[in-house]
Amino acid sequence: MSSFRCMQTLCSYSRRIIRIHTQTITPTRNLYYRSRQDLLKHEHVKIAHKRQQFKSTVVQEERSEDSILKWFLLLIPITTFGLGTWQVKRRQWKLKLIEDLHLLTTAEPIPLPTDPAELKDLEYRRVRVRGRFDHSQELYILPRSLVDPEREAREAGRLSSSAENGANVITPFHCTDLGITILVNRGYVPKNKIRPETRTKGQVTDEVELVGVVRLTEQRKPFVPKNNVEANRWHYRDLEAMAKVTGAEEIFIDAVLESTIPGGPIGGQTRVTLRNEHMQYVITWYGLCAVTSYMWYAKFIKRLSL
Repeated sequence: MSSFRCMQTLCSYSRRIIRIHTQTITPTRNLYYRSRQDLLKHEHVKIAHKRQQFKSTVVQEERSEDSILKWFLLLIPITTFGLGTWQVKRRQWKLKLIEDLHLLTTAEPIPLPTDPAELKDLEYRRVRVRGRFDHSQELYILPRSLVDPEREAREAGRLSSSAENGANVITPFHCTDLGITILVNRGYVPKNKIRPETRTKGQVTDEVELVGVVRLTEQRKPFVPKNNVEANRWHYRDLEAMAKVTGAEEIFIDAVLESTIPGGPIGGQTRVTLRNEHMQYVITWYGLCAVTSYMWYAKFIKRLSL
């Protein structure tokens, strides 16, 4: 065989080998590319699924937190509504108490009972007594201003008052029909009339009949000074201490205005008006309830941005 013929045969075999190799590798390579694409696609799907799960978890947590906040904030209008309703009932109770006090202080007077147990249930009740004053043992509760309902009504809402400070004069009173000595708040005197010699006309020694309002002992309020027994300066009604100083029974009455003796202290110094600001509280609480209810409705029902 010639050299040329041999070269031709070798080239023919080489082409066949290359063709077979190419035909063998190409499908394998294509399969590799497809497997890689499928793997990448699968990874993308897994990542997208995880993202979706994460978003779903976040949304569920946000909804859960939103639900908790929603019902927690609903407690505000519910609570304010309850407080407003409670103040309505408190106002009704206070009005009834004021009415009862007014009836007691204007009712027909009864004889003074001497049993302390009975007196505990008779505060603000009008009683009638007859006897004589012992002016030598006067006690003074101060500072006090004159109880004048008409003046107080005129000056209601003012920052200052025109009332003059003075004292209430407490005098032992021996009840001739009962045989006991009680304490009587004869009434108000201004500063310049506290000393007995400045009002000699009103220091009667004859037997008199008077009507008074039963009062019980009084607890010292915060910031109120303690009573100074030695200096005869009293700041609150301590019946036990007053009775010990004067030798009287622990029975105390406020003389009514009609029992005022000319030239003496002015009677009728019983304060029967009670603070009644419950209507303001009712308006405040119900107003807060209305506002917070609207805000809750707009935020969680209407989904408005506040």
